[in-house]
Amino acid sequence: MNKLTIIGNLTRDPELRTTSAGINVCDFTVAVNRRNRRDAQSAQPEADFFRVSAWRQLGENCAKYLAKGRKVCVIGPVSVRTYQASDGTTRASLEVTADDVEFLSSRADGEAMGGYAAPAAPAAEPQTAGFTAVETDDLPF
Repeated sequence: MNKLTIIGNLTRDPELRTTSAGINVCDFTVAVNRRNRRDAQSAQPEADFFRVSAWRQLGENCAKYLAKGRKVCVIGPVSVRTYQASDGTTRASLEVTADDVEFLSSRADGEAMGGYAAPAAPAAEPQTAGFTAVETDDLPF
């Protein structure tokens, strides 16, 4: 069984495109920090980068609600693609075809990152509505 689960942050805004057959696909990259490993020079955690493709309605939702920096959980099969870099070296890319994408960043997190704005919430009513105050001396325990 080839099923990968990753949790990480988007490295750039997702890109939505349509195939020649009219099917929508959204591409984005997720950076997943490695636990307990840090780069000695920058004190930053080491990360692995996964290219993700989400198809059809899932891809449309990803393009609509995700943005650079947002935290996501992606589940799906992984494959490795090798390619020649411009400097002539052979490189590998980890690619995930998303079966499921969970959006883990809250709307408040999105505002802090310059993302979409949450609608203003109405003022909360006091929690005492419908309750009667009781003196603790009257409680049997």
